[in-house]
Amino acid sequence: MVYNSLTLPVTLFYVANGFAHLYYAIKLKKKYSNHNFINSFLVFMLWIIAGVVYPLFFIRDTDQVRWFEGLALQIICIYAPLLIFFILYYQFQFILKKHPQLREDRTIDTFIDRFPLMDIKNLSNRKQALKTDFHRKAFHLLPAVIIIFLWLFAVNIWDAMWDADQFWGISGIEYGIFLILTVGYTGVIIFAALDYIRLSHIFNKGNMYHLLPTCISNTLGKTLKKNEIYEFTRPVSLVLSLIPTLFLSFGVFTAAALIATLGDGAASICGLRFGKIHIPKSSNKTLIGYISGFIVSFGISILVLWVFEQTFFISQIIIIGFFGALTFLIIDILNLKIDDNILNPIFCAYIMTLVIMIMQI
Repeated sequence: MVYNSLTLPVTLFYVANGFAHLYYAIKLKKKYSNHNFINSFLVFMLWIIAGVVYPLFFIRDTDQVRWFEGLALQIICIYAPLLIFFILYYQFQFILKKHPQLREDRTIDTFIDRFPLMDIKNLSNRKQALKTDFHRKAFHLLPAVIIIFLWLFAVNIWDAMWDADQFWGISGIEYGIFLILTVGYTGVIIFAALDYIRLSHIFNKGNMYHLLPTCISNTLGKTLKKNEIYEFTRPVSLVLSLIPTLFLSFGVFTAAALIATLGDGAASICGLRFGKIHIPKSSNKTLIGYISGFIVSFGISILVLWVFEQTFFISQIIIIGFFGALTFLIIDILNLKIDDNILNPIFCAYIMTLVIMIMQI
């Protein structure tokens, strides 16, 4: 729970990335007037928060805990950057030198021409819009699925079945937090690095877009909306938004993560597929989308809280889940210019926590 030689480098690394993110955002805003600088600034703040709170997740300060802190440091600050470096080196040394024409093909202009990205203000091509939205929501769901898997493995298998806690000297919960932190913080670094490469086309002399592997470019083409071409990808903001909620109970944390992914996905996909009544009329938001998002958010919250928060009565779970889903619905209706991947996890988690605190008075 203190800054030491094993946690401080991660903090500094994340703070540095936060300022790199802000620098890119300023450059993007100068070049593209429609760049959402508010979102970028909020993500910059989330980078700083993630760095500052990182050591606080390690509650105890023992030799065993420090061993895991050292392992996390190596993975986040050394292995992840090295992985990116080797990917870029491989692309430069073996792919581009063997196929020099790829340097001309791998540009932001050819990327835009090659992929008919969905314009959220024009839904005439519903089939393409639905396909794109399905891919992006599945992509956004991945972090939540990984988090749940890591927690279940650490608590129910590593600890309960294997009794590994007796050998390693940390509990299953501590090991679960270590896994989630390490995988989450590493994933953010990797995705952010790919964003730096993808958006480097804004620099005249530092353009490295041609080093972006084709498979990654193809994946982005299936998950990006047209208005997101000059923005940072959403998984980074989503995971960074989840970090401040990891201090809460795991049931609430998981419920918020799934509301932000499954709830938002249901609202978007059902709205595109079945929506006819737009609210407001000038918006792409639909009545069926609002209803679908609320129902899925409510249902998934009840399920997750019932599984992970077994000390609550079912009536309490229903109330907590209702307020989590209601918070999601209000954010969806307001349709603010702020990315809902930032708003949903934080507000849903802390509103549910506030409801729990009120019920316990």
